[in-house]
Amino acid sequence: MNTREEIADFMYNRLLKHKEELSIQFHSSSESIGYFIIDDLLPDNIAERFYTLFPTEDEIVKRKNLREYKYVAYEMNKYHTLLEEAIYAFQDEKIVHLVSEICSLNAIYPDDFLYAGGLSLMKKDNYLNPHLDNSHDRDRNRWRVLNLLYYVTPNWALENGGNLELWNKGLKNSPITIQSKFNRLVVMATHQKSWHSVSKVNIDKTRCCISNYYFSDQPLSANDTFHVTTFRGRPEKKLKNMVLTLDSGIRGWVRKLFKKGIRENPHQYKK
Repeated sequence: MNTREEIADFMYNRLLKHKEELSIQFHSSSESIGYFIIDDLLPDNIAERFYTLFPTEDEIVKRKNLREYKYVAYEMNKYHTLLEEAIYAFQDEKIVHLVSEICSLNAIYPDDFLYAGGLSLMKKDNYLNPHLDNSHDRDRNRWRVLNLLYYVTPNWALENGGNLELWNKGLKNSPITIQSKFNRLVVMATHQKSWHSVSKVNIDKTRCCISNYYFSDQPLSANDTFHVTTFRGRPEKKLKNMVLTLDSGIRGWVRKLFKKGIRENPHQYKK
């Protein structure tokens, strides 16, 4: 049984070994959407164990609408304890501090409530449309600044789909595609221009991801303003884009009137 401390130690040593090159990756891309990628984050047997313990689609929450089609889990006490240990290993103080140094950020904080974080599972035909993450934490006290995505499905090929897409040149241009490769961690900046998506899964296999967000007292960009999770259609889906633009506008207007929305967002871990 691996504890979060043991998992964090593995992560820390791997990140520290490649700290300089990861920092170069992040800062060389930071004019649009800063990000870095590190493969083989953990010993393969540990990453494979995470995958085998992932809940099935019958055990977690399905989200299917014009915005997205995927499955999520955040009430971690319902699942194997190792999955909770994995998620909170990313919130270990030394990991948070090291990632903050890589990205040259001051005073960043993990999210114990897993607001919009946790586990995500995507099967054939699942997708996530281009979107901006909600700008804040659940109480609108801190700014969301980093998204950490750790992929654990063995032998996941690029042609399988279900890959991360960064629309670093805007939604009218082609995105950067980052393969959801086994045992790969992607850390990306979240701000007012960090449009990203997940391409449709093409095969009858499950893509599993462990995700965390880090927050800060200050936004990444001085021009950032509060916004709800904002979806758009892909460039070729013009009608869907119009509908999603209207949808995001309405939800944003509601949040201006009601700071925490009309109802509490259920996507949080209430221990």
